[in-house]
Amino acid sequence: MAKNYSFGAGIWMFGQFIDRYATDAYGPPVSTLEAIDRAGAVGDLMCLDINIPFSDPSITTTQVKEALKRNNLKAIAITPAIYSREFRSGSFTNPDPKIRKKTFELAKQAIEVAHELGAKYVKFWPGQDGYDYPFQVDHAQLWDLAVSGIRQVAEFSPKTQFAIEYKTKEPRVHISFSTAARTLLGIQEMGVNNVGIVMDFGHSLFAKETPADALQLIHKHGKLVSVEVNDNWREWDDDLAVGSIHVIETLEFLYALRQIKWKGPILLDQFPFREDTVGAALASIRSVRALDRLLDRIDLKALRAAHKNQDALAAQRLVQSVLLGSSE
Repeated sequence: MAKNYSFGAGIWMFGQFIDRYATDAYGPPVSTLEAIDRAGAVGDLMCLDINIPFSDPSITTTQVKEALKRNNLKAIAITPAIYSREFRSGSFTNPDPKIRKKTFELAKQAIEVAHELGAKYVKFWPGQDGYDYPFQVDHAQLWDLAVSGIRQVAEFSPKTQFAIEYKTKEPRVHISFSTAARTLLGIQEMGVNNVGIVMDFGHSLFAKETPADALQLIHKHGKLVSVEVNDNWREWDDDLAVGSIHVIETLEFLYALRQIKWKGPILLDQFPFREDTVGAALASIRSVRALDRLLDRIDLKALRAAHKNQDALAAQRLVQSVLLGSSE
């Protein structure tokens, strides 16, 4: 039976987009409050992952709370910006202890904002933690800094849920927390109970994983905190609309969500550089709902039999019949 999923998004989806060519940006600056209002215009969103610091130091948590309320939205996560220019040589892994301390202080600020806004978790996307060249780092030392840095934050606030969003590269050529398995190993080494994983469908594609497989692996280890969806060409983190390229793998991912009985919201993580942001969000929501409804048309008994026998052609026939129609 089709799931009545709720949806959220990263607030950055409704902000200003800049890349290394259009350094003058694809649109005018967008404040945190304006981005919340844009998200509210979607109508089908119920929560946001919000970056700190806010776009302007004058914006208060009270103002953000009021903006969320008038748009019928809630904060599900707070993500500290530990990947900006100041952290270009790393956040938790920065060779300068002063910057590592600043990372910790920003994490503490994120904890405070999360508590004030009632967010479910604090998310770390340590995109600058890693390396670019051979022989640039002592790999064991770098890994220890990545693990110990997040462990320190988790131990500082044991009642707060934290989550790592892994990604294989960008902005660093090699990011420390690059895959599901590597991130699970890091969390195991931390030895804490309040650190989990944000599973991003596109990051999993980019890492050459099978997203449904990675999802179930993370769930099996009890570390799945949140789910983000998008699509890409598998060579870069394009953050395109859901189902625009990998339809079958998105369908399998939604099937895996059913298997683990996922009850949380599904978050959109997109960068619609040239598209209308509200329209891009609605397109993804329509895709998720349509693909989820298709699952109801698959003969699940026959699919389970195909799985038991690892029968690739039987499984493909079942999926193709709902996507392409009967081949008889």
